[in-house]
Amino acid sequence: MTDAPRPAGVTPPVAVVFATVTYVALAIGGLGVTGLLLDADVIPVTGLGAIPGVVGMLSSTAGFAGVLLWGLRARPPGYLTAVPCLFAAYVGEVVGIVVGAALAGLDPARGAAAAGSVALGWPAVVIVLAALTAGLLGVALVPSRGARPHWSWEGDDE
Repeated sequence: MTDAPRPAGVTPPVAVVFATVTYVALAIGGLGVTGLLLDADVIPVTGLGAIPGVVGMLSSTAGFAGVLLWGLRARPPGYLTAVPCLFAAYVGEVVGIVVGAALAGLDPARGAAAAGSVALGWPAVVIVLAALTAGLLGVALVPSRGARPHWSWEGDDE
């Protein structure tokens, strides 16, 4: 066993996995709870089914994870990396709903209406806040230039 100090934090890919799982949990949970509180549907266009929403969340998650992984290449990564993550999650959700409606063979106008209602309504706020929170968490997990906490009475001579 060595006394060599371990670097604080985790590797960027592991941070992306943790942050992505957090994003999905916050987004799905936030959309569900907010929908219950407002007594409103996330996608108010009727007759679309689940496919556009699922494809939207999958593309949103992929965009979030990809941009976060790209942003964590910087040494050290800055907390502003979370801003492009929220844009990627937002655009991924909106575009994914349109693509999901097209994949399901639905009317393109209804898919665009569903995407517009999500993009301009309360679901966009939930998605953006979930992506911002998870992006900040992802950046906080990676090693920084700072050292581990050190108390004044701790010394190397002990």
